[in-house]
Amino acid sequence: MSVKIGFAPTRRSIFSAPAAVEYAGYTREKLNEMGVDYVDITDISEDGLLHDDGDREKIAQKFKAAGVDGLFVPHTNFGTEYEVARLAKELNVPVLLWGPRDERPDKNGVRLRDSQCGLFATGKVLRRFQVPFTYLCNCNLSDEAFERGIRLFLAVCNTVKAFRRTRILQIGPRPFDFWSTMCNEGELLEKFNIQLAPVPIAELTQEMKKVKADREQLASIVAYCRENFKISVSDTELENVAALKGAISALAKKYGCNAGCIQCWNALQDEIGIMPCAANSILNEEGFPVACETDIHGAITSVLVEAAAMNARRSFFADWTVRHPDNENGELLQHCGPWPKSCLNCKPEICYPLAFDYPGAVAGEAKHGGMTLCRFDGDNGKYSLLLGNAKGIDGPYTKGTYVWVEVKNWKRLEAKIVEGPYIHHCVGIHEDVVPVLYEACKYLGITPDLYDPVEEEVKAYIRGE
Repeated sequence: MSVKIGFAPTRRSIFSAPAAVEYAGYTREKLNEMGVDYVDITDISEDGLLHDDGDREKIAQKFKAAGVDGLFVPHTNFGTEYEVARLAKELNVPVLLWGPRDERPDKNGVRLRDSQCGLFATGKVLRRFQVPFTYLCNCNLSDEAFERGIRLFLAVCNTVKAFRRTRILQIGPRPFDFWSTMCNEGELLEKFNIQLAPVPIAELTQEMKKVKADREQLASIVAYCRENFKISVSDTELENVAALKGAISALAKKYGCNAGCIQCWNALQDEIGIMPCAANSILNEEGFPVACETDIHGAITSVLVEAAAMNARRSFFADWTVRHPDNENGELLQHCGPWPKSCLNCKPEICYPLAFDYPGAVAGEAKHGGMTLCRFDGDNGKYSLLLGNAKGIDGPYTKGTYVWVEVKNWKRLEAKIVEGPYIHHCVGIHEDVVPVLYEACKYLGITPDLYDPVEEEVKAYIRGE
C-alpha cells in the first residue's frame, strides 16, 4: 500500500518571501532524495507556497483529486495559520507540522523567517478547528530527526488509511463459548467506518467445492504447501487445506475485504474435516490477516500493526496463555497454527493440533528478538489500543505456533488485560511500531494504552529527540 502526501509549504507576507521560497525548494529536494511520493502546489500558487485563500481552495481540490493520505505543511517562514487550518479541516487526513531552524539575525538585527514562531500560532489555530496534527520539532533538513520524522509520519498515514478502509470477512458467527470475542458491528461502522462482511459456513463450503473443481488452482496451492511446510497429514486432508485457502481468498475478493476472521471450531471442522490454521497461515503470509475464533477486534488489530510497519512485515495472532516457568516476566504466546511462515525460525509443519482431533494445524516456533504486542478492543462505547514492546526468549517446547516473550513487568500487563477492555488475544509483529501506533490513535478516535510507563519516551521520539 503506497502513501501519497500533499505538500503545502506556507509563508506570511511580512517576512522574507524569497527566503521562504528558498527553503521550500530545499525541502522538496530532500523529499525527492528520500523517495517520498508527494503532490506539489507549484502549478497553483505563483511562488509554490500556501498563503492565499483562492489558492487554498484550488489546492484542496487538487489534493482530494489525487487522493492524498496526509498533509505536510512546512513553515518556510512564519506561515499563514488560518489557511493551514482551513486546508487541514477540509482534507481530514493526518497533518504534519514542521519548520526549519531559523538562521542567525543579520548584522542589522533583521530576522528573515521566524518559522518557529509561526508553528506556535498554527498549532493553536488547528486546535480551534479541532484538527489533530503531528508535530516534528524545529530542526534542520540535514538532521537525522527530519528523515525519521517523515518516515514515521508516512507510517502513521498508512495506518490511518488502512484502518478507515477496513472491511472484515467474517466467516461464521463466534463460537458459543467465546463471549469474550463478541463485538458491536453497528458501533464499529458508526464510529470508525469499519464494515463487516458476514459469510455463513455453507457459503464457504460452496466456494471450497469450486476450488476443488479447478484442479490447476488446487494443485498450485498444494505445491506451495509442499514447498514451504513439512507435511504430516494425508493427501486428501492437504487438498482440503488448499481448497479452504482458495475459498477464503475468493470470498475476500468478492466482498472487498482486507482482513478476515473465522469461527475455527467446532462446527467448521465437522463440515470440512480440517482445522483452518494452515490455510490461515498461508493467507497471513500473503498479507491477508485472518484471526481465529471470529475475533473481529483481533483482525482489526492485525490490520493496524501491519500498516504501521508499512506492510513490509507479517503479524501473528496469538493467545496470552501461561507464565514462563523460570522467568517472572515471561509469558507464552501460542495458537494452533495461523502464524505466517516468515514469522517463524524454522520450516513449519502442517499437522494435528494439541486440543482437537482434526488435522490442519501448524507447528513451529517464532523468531526471537524485539517485537511489538498490540490489542485493539472496546466495550461500553469506548475503544483503546493496548500496546508495548517485548522480546522473544528461550523456553520449553510446546505444540502449535508459539514463542515465549519477556516484558518489563508482566504483572502490570496481566492486570491491564484482565481489567480490560482486553481479552486473551493479541497480535505481535517483529518490529517496534509503538510510536507509529501511538501517534495514529489521535486520528482514529482511539485511546492509546501503553502497558509500560514509557509515554514520555514515545512522545520524545515522535517530536524528534
